[in-house]
Amino acid sequence: MKALEERIKQDGRIIGKDVLKVDSFLNHQIDPKLMQEMGMTFAELFQNEGIDKILTVESSGIAPAIMTGLALDVPVVFARKNKSLTLPDNVWTADVYSFTKQTTNHIMIDKRFLKSNDRVLIIDDFLANGQAVLGLVSIVNQAQATVIGAGIVIEKTFQNGRRQLDEQGIRVESLARIKNFNDGEVEFI
Repeated sequence: MKALEERIKQDGRIIGKDVLKVDSFLNHQIDPKLMQEMGMTFAELFQNEGIDKILTVESSGIAPAIMTGLALDVPVVFARKNKSLTLPDNVWTADVYSFTKQTTNHIMIDKRFLKSNDRVLIIDDFLANGQAVLGLVSIVNQAQATVIGAGIVIEKTFQNGRRQLDEQGIRVESLARIKNFNDGEVEFI
């Protein structure tokens, strides 16, 4: 998606060898028009798949997931990282390691919101090592629902996330695919 690639070039910041910070438009401050365009693009990519639920992890996946849900006219469910008093004990769970935060999150979804007849599209902001998407796949499998695919905003192809999803037969559609960070510049595939 050209608009996303241009925005990454303009506002993305590379930290170290493999971290891309996009907090000015994706995961701290959000550009609603860009999110809407991404949601419409994901909807077009998966429009013939009978999607009836969008699934993501709080918090950075919520904005693109909502816009995709709006475009497909289906509900959006997000996995919580922290248990609250209002979340029941009857939940699907998975542990997800975050490379950028260097922590493991115990994510959970209320069982009322994910059923065995659901056809689920997973949406996430980044695909690097694949841990967030694999955690969501685990939850979908626990619910005996069907993973239709994963829509990824930004994929770092130099890490092994896609390979792990390919091994499970999961269709992955990424809006921006980064080949590498070359001398402080982002190179796209």
